[in-house]
Amino acid sequence: MKTESKAIFDVDEHDFQARVLDASATKPVLVDFWADWCGPCHALAPHLYRAIEEHDGAVELAKLEVDEGENMRLAGKYLVRGFPTVIAFWQGEEVARFSSAKPMHWITEWIDTNLRDALT
Repeated sequence: MKTESKAIFDVDEHDFQARVLDASATKPVLVDFWADWCGPCHALAPHLYRAIEEHDGAVELAKLEVDEGENMRLAGKYLVRGFPTVIAFWQGEEVARFSSAKPMHWITEWIDTNLRDALT
């Protein structure tokens, strides 16, 4: 489930600081902690992609495959206990999170509610 676009991209432990924390200084970045074996992760992905596309570049999505390399350390650092978990970062800090598959309208509302200040 690799994807790469301007607003949706893969990230790993080595570029997390630059592509997520540093980048969130100017626009919100969501991080999708997911695993290939995780059914709910695959169910969430298309809804998450559409919600990001609806925000037309105002929010980015970093996909972090927890089973690749040493990415599980990041899941531990952010106390991720189940997959999928999506964490919103704004100005280098976690501002909100949710776990499990959700419908697109729920995700869009979650983004608009939790990132209201960043999106104005």
